[in-house]
Formats: sequence, structure tokens, C-alpha cells
Amino acid sequence: MSRETYSAVDSNPLSLYVMHPFWNTVVKIFPTWLAPNLITFSGFLLLVFNFFLMAYFDPDFYASAPDHDHVPNRVWVMVGLLNFMAYTLDGVDGKQARRTNSSTPLGELFDHGLDSWACMFFVVTVYSTFGRGSNGVSVFILYLLLWVVLFSFILSHWEKYNTGILFLPWGYDISQVTISVVYIVTAIVGVEAWYAPFLFNFLYRDLFTAMIIGCALTVTVPMSLINFYKAYKSNTLKHRSLYEIMLPFFSPALLFILCMIWIFMSPSDILAVHPRLFYFMVGTAFANISCQLIVCQMSSTRCQPLNWMLLRTTLGKSSPVPTDCSHYPGAHPLRSRSGKPAEQTLQHPAFLAKEAQYGLTRSGRRENQPAVYTSSVNNGWK
Repeated sequence: MSRETYSAVDSNPLSLYVMHPFWNTVVKIFPTWLAPNLITFSGFLLLVFNFFLMAYFDPDFYASAPDHDHVPNRVWVMVGLLNFMAYTLDGVDGKQARRTNSSTPLGELFDHGLDSWACMFFVVTVYSTFGRGSNGVSVFILYLLLWVVLFSFILSHWEKYNTGILFLPWGYDISQVTISVVYIVTAIVGVEAWYAPFLFNFLYRDLFTAMIIGCALTVTVPMSLINFYKAYKSNTLKHRSLYEIMLPFFSPALLFILCMIWIFMSPSDILAVHPRLFYFMVGTAFANISCQLIVCQMSSTRCQPLNWMLLRTTLGKSSPVPTDCSHYPGAHPLRSRSGKPAEQTLQHPAFLAKEAQYGLTRSGRRENQPAVYTSSVNNGWK
């Protein structure tokens, strides 16, 4: 891998004519002794800080909904500035490496590996501008939108795995500038401005959804297919069989399927109750998969069909839920030891309070109707 040469193409007009001249000016501010990897890591930490800052002010994504305590305007200003700073540092780190003649394969892996993880942080953070209230989007829709972004990222590295050249996606620069502007605008006009329709009956949440999907379908995917086709016509593809070409998609597809199974089969409605933690889990697992692909493309080695880290996830999804939970302290047995519906009805105050907080509903039960469970065991919930 020490002989690996970094080859990337950035044809985005926004990058070429606006951002690169700006980054060329900014990089001159940094001293030559400053390590490029430190710049990369600093920008990533700004995104992580934004994520946890919004987790404090908007833990359940209801802060932007009507009749809720909104995120303070000064916080939106801070988040917008930090997001743009993170984007700037991500664009400057490579220039600092070339400026100081310190470009290394480790730096490439570190940069793109953190980028793969950062996809989750900035998507989940911007979600708080709309949230999951009546004027927002559901946590499941946001989960699907997150996967659109993750797919766009893996697609660019799929290109390099097959062509040897990393074609930087156009959507990244456009999205980062747009997100930073949205944060600042939110601080000026308030989240209430996003409630009103912007065109006919289309809300801004619809525009938010359409921009993510539209950018992927009209820019990212077509550009990737065009670049792949050019390599195919010029006979420069690194892999010839369809199986070898599609290998990088196997593990991300498995992760998506496993998470979908978890969402729909979760007895505790994991995505509705803990959406932020679920997004974090998906983003972290995806980053691990992406890093392994990046190592393969840098070392010109074959991508493994499956990421073995997902094996534990698979076993976790396939493990049956125990029918007798009486030996777990504080656990509520949904069924008796025989597996038959129990006779005694119990209500758990903590769960009811949590349910009321998130406005959850269960099949066949009206919202705010008490949750009733059955049990024949007396040592369950009190």
C-alpha cells in the first residue's frame, strides 16, 4: 500500500470555481508543521460536537415541532458556523498535505474513513431543523434518506474500486453549503418559517426530502454510471466479471436488510423510541464497511463479499425472544412459561410515561390509551 498513488477527479463547478480558490487561501493560514491528519480530525470533531449539541437540545427530534421548546437561535448559528468550518477543514487537509509534501496512504484512509462516518453525523443533525412533528418527517423516512446519502458515498468508492480513480461526488459540496445556509436561516427566521408551504401545498420538509433523493438520482448515480462506462469503453476497468464488480455493494446491502428487519420486528419499536442511537449504530457499522473497501481499493486487493462484523448483527436479529423473562430482574414477561397468553394484566408506569412522551401508538390501540399487558408471573413489573 506504500506504493499507492492517490488519484481523484473533482469536476463539480461549485468546487472548482468557488470552494477550491477559497481553500487555497485558507490553507496559507496554517503553519507548515501542522499535520494534515490533525486538520482532518479537527473537522470531524466539529461534526461530532454538533451531533451531541443537538442531542442535548433536541434528544427526540421534537424540538422543532409546534408547541415544543425550540432550539435557541444562537445554537443554530453555532451549528451552522461549525458545519461550514468542518467542511472547510475537510477541503483544506489535502491541500496542506500536498503543500508540506506529507501525503500518505494512511492520510487517505484516515480522511475518507472519517468522511464515511461523518455522513451520519451531518444528516442526523440537520434533521432537527424539521424534526418528526406534524410538520416534519418520520424517523423511518429519515432512516431511508440517511441510506440515500450512505449509498451516494459508497458509490463513489465503488467507482474507484473498479476504475482506480475517485470521482468526488457533486452532491457533497452542494449539500454542505446548503446545510450551513439552512442553519443560519433557521436562526434568523426561526423554525416556524419551515411550517408554511413554500409552493402550493408542498412543505419545506418535502423540499428537504426531494433534494436528497433528487440529487442522488439526477447527479450522483448518473455521473457514476458515466464514469464507469468510460472506463469500460477504454478497457481500463480493474475487474471484468459482474460478480467482482458488484462485490463492494454486498455488505452495505446486508446491513440495510438487517436493519430493516430489526426495525419491523423490534418488540420495543427501537427506531421510534431511540432513533438517534439507531442512526448512530447504522452510521458506525457503515463506516467500518467503507474503511475495509477503502483499504482494498488502495492496496488493489479483492473486496471481501461480506463484512464479518455483520455476523454478530445477524445472530442478534435471528435470536428468538425468550418467552419466559421472569428470571430477568425488572423484565416484563409478555407470555407465561408455557408461551400462552397470560391472565394477569399489568401496567408499567415508566413505559406509559415514555409512551406518552413520544406519542407512540400500538396496533389496534388509540394514542394515549393505556398500554395493557398480560402475565401470569408475579415477579415482573411492580
